[in-house]
Amino acid sequence: MAHDPVPINQHRTSALSPSHVKTILLVEDDINIGEVLQQAITQETSFVAILVSDGFQALQMVKEIRPNLFILDYQLPRMSGIELYDQLHSIEELAHVPALMLSAHLPRHEINKRHIQGMGKPIDLDDFLQTIENLIV
Repeated sequence: MAHDPVPINQHRTSALSPSHVKTILLVEDDINIGEVLQQAITQETSFVAILVSDGFQALQMVKEIRPNLFILDYQLPRMSGIELYDQLHSIEELAHVPALMLSAHLPRHEINKRHIQGMGKPIDLDDFLQTIENLIV
């Protein structure tokens, strides 16, 4: 007897990203920094932050959720934040999503060319949270 397949992540997706809650996809390979930023976003804003540690996980995650903002570390393993940004923005449904690039050594020319907001590390949390508020409309 055949059954219609149930989408595997149906409940998880709705729990992660209810339509009325703005979602941020945070891509940071330093787990300590990532968790601090995720916690700051969760505690200080009305947004949900989903943390992944590399570009490949981010590309998998956007199959399940539609973030309102990307926060990308520039120096990621196997794929830079710029390469990840380009891949994410090549997806039609994500082409309009703003991005915030974090790095101790921001590639200014590359982020300016793509109209990406940049923020240097170490990060001032108040500036970080204000920038997020400004980018999510």
